[in-house]
Amino acid sequence: MADNDQSTTEQNAPLGESLGVAIADPSQQQESAPAPIREPKPADAHGWWWGTGRRKAAVARVRMRRVKPEDAGLKIQKTHKRFRTVEEYFSEMRDRNDCYAPLRLTGLEDQFEVIVRVKGGGPTGQAQAIRLGIARALRDFDPNLEHALREQGMLTRDAREVERKKYGQPGARKRFQFSKR
Repeated sequence: MADNDQSTTEQNAPLGESLGVAIADPSQQQESAPAPIREPKPADAHGWWWGTGRRKAAVARVRMRRVKPEDAGLKIQKTHKRFRTVEEYFSEMRDRNDCYAPLRLTGLEDQFEVIVRVKGGGPTGQAQAIRLGIARALRDFDPNLEHALREQGMLTRDAREVERKKYGQPGARKRFQFSKR
């Protein structure tokens, strides 16, 4: 009869208690802690933060440092001593906007001097490579900016590439016209 009393109490008890396991009340559970924020990377010996961006065949090496607002700006380095502004380098407005997007999103446009070395690809690929490089350098400068940059997709590399041309065909997918006879 004692076994029957025990089985009825086990049926009425919550599952965890009947198995001898303590289950915490969901209302008393604490919310999970946010993901740990990475440590900020220190600037190099000359005060620069670096970032590399790639898109299609373009590669952009970005370096930036904190300066006074009157010295801030974005320059593209053509040779050792020759620089061009973004407005001179890119003719399309969307490419200019791509370059400035991470700085505008974080509100740091007038706090950094940004110098970019870019090669390969065309204007759109270069502009998007610059955007990724600046976003990565900003993330290294202040890891708290990572969430905002990632939410806008600025820290994700666009991996789409041009498909190669195949032998015996005029292009990657195009075929010569089929002739039955």
